[in-house]
Amino acid sequence: MSVLEQVSESMAEAVARGGAGVARIEGRCSAASAVVFGGDGLLVTAAHALDGRESVTVAFGDGRTLEAKVLGHDRGTDLAVLKVEATDLVASEWTDTGAVKVGHLVLTLGRPGRSARATLGMVSAVGEAYRTMAGGTIDRYIEVDGSLPRGFSGGALADTAGRLLGMNTAGLGRGGGTIPTETLRRMVSELAANGTVGRGYLGVEVVPGRVAESLVEAAGQRRGLLVAALEPQGPAESGGLLLGDLLLAVDGQRVERPGDLVAVLRGRVRATISLRIIRAGEAREVALVTGAR
Repeated sequence: MSVLEQVSESMAEAVARGGAGVARIEGRCSAASAVVFGGDGLLVTAAHALDGRESVTVAFGDGRTLEAKVLGHDRGTDLAVLKVEATDLVASEWTDTGAVKVGHLVLTLGRPGRSARATLGMVSAVGEAYRTMAGGTIDRYIEVDGSLPRGFSGGALADTAGRLLGMNTAGLGRGGGTIPTETLRRMVSELAANGTVGRGYLGVEVVPGRVAESLVEAAGQRRGLLVAALEPQGPAESGGLLLGDLLLAVDGQRVERPGDLVAVLRGRVRATISLRIIRAGEAREVALVTGAR
């Protein structure tokens, strides 16, 4: 057998291993995929593919078609968790993404039809955690060359051994993106238990602002967030925040971009927090209780 034949056979085996845990969401005008997260009946898919439905029909590689309940979804990461009444689902092996490097070959897996389908690509960029435009936190940035094929949203990204690195979605921007295993493990249990991810809110509109040069030393930073609008009787206004205040930190964590504030409020629902601000040329602390969104 030639080297190319060996590589080809190895790829086919990887697709078979990884694709066994990829299912199809039925009953939509545009196809979508889902990935078995474990043998206990949990699956993950792209939230935008559900069109707000509370239940869907899922078709598996072994020929079974089962009804799945939507346990929860998160717009910030475009992730949804499904549950079927089965404990013998075929789940592919999941692996963390810490070893992924630029140049690694990867497989994009989906099941837009009856059989699993795959495309071969290369990791073109990797990076640290980032925040989506909708306020979710993705634990690791992975960019793969090429666009996500139609029907592959909610499917898997796998390495050349067929181990799953994450879930692909077209809902993370142009060309699609990958929610890595680390984010899935962090999010799935919370979504399955609570239906959503708790994010505190202040009822405030902020824009980037600069600290006056004379106050930089006292503030310990050059940038913050300027309060541009307040929700009437919202948590921020009720807690004493004023228009024109410059936010520097929340519970000691700097906030210099609007996304910083979204990230630091994640999980802090109806919680007492301390805001470090500059008001009328003076640094001070303001304590308030967050709301729930």
